Amino acid sequence: MTETDVLHDAPQPADAPRTKRRRPWLSALVIFLLIAIPAGYIVISGIQSRDSGEVKEAEAGATGLINAFPSQVQQRIYNVPVPIGSTPVYYYESNSWQTSSLFVQFRTNGVGLNRYLDAIGADPAALKKGAVTITPQQAAQVGWDFTGDGKFAGLRQQGKKPHPTQQITVSFDEPGHPVVHTVSTITF
Repeated sequence: MTETDVLHDAPQPADAPRTKRRRPWLSALVIFLLIAIPAGYIVISGIQSRDSGEVKEAEAGATGLINAFPSQVQQRIYNVPVPIGSTPVYYYESNSWQTSSLFVQFRTNGVGLNRYLDAIGADPAALKKGAVTITPQQAAQVGWDFTGDGKFAGLRQQGKKPHPTQQITVSFDEPGHPVVHTVSTITF
């Protein structure tokens, strides 16, 4: 055996363990994200909550029609599914111990009117020409005026409790763009 053979057969020292390089910037980034993301959610949630409160306060203080779509919940409860594309849309909700009513007004077209009537379970042919089904007291509550020479048609749909009763009067004064007035009332 030669000296070189002995060197090759001798146990070799193990490689020195690799030291992990610390990356302080990565640790700082992770900590920043763990703090910033929840903080961002809290800020966004607070803004949305405040906006929601302002809208509800405006609705509660309203004494007449509001130029906006009723909420999806209101549309479902009162069975007043305003057709997409209707503009302008106005609504007002009135509540008391015995009854709650949703007043809705929107302009649509012939297709939208038929879809609306189908969605509430009314036959478009049930609209009676010349009929104004909304009472003068209800109309006065939101500033509607059904007197005069207007081209009106209306229907009344009686709902069994807990379903609402609906009074619908449609103005055909502008050809091709009927204006739908609905008073949907729930009695407790």
